[in-house]
Amino acid sequence: MSASLAPECNDVKERYDTCFLKWYSEKYLRGSATTDECEPLFKQYKTCLSKALKERGIDQMLEEARADNKENDAEYLRPSGR
Repeated sequence: MSASLAPECNDVKERYDTCFLKWYSEKYLRGSATTDECEPLFKQYKTCLSKALKERGIDQMLEEARADNKENDAEYLRPSGR
């Protein structure tokens, strides 16, 4: 598994990755999953990562990049009408 973008989040990312891979292969692909059992770990990882990105000022760059691409996204995600 790969490391997190924020080293301080590696532990929770590893726990989430392990949980997800097990859930996906043993339950989801076999049609027995009713919920994502790993969602609490994902939320922990997302919180950790968001905090780290904010501390580094990267969160603002991401928001700016997303805003710049909204027009492109709207164009490419529009139904083609075929």
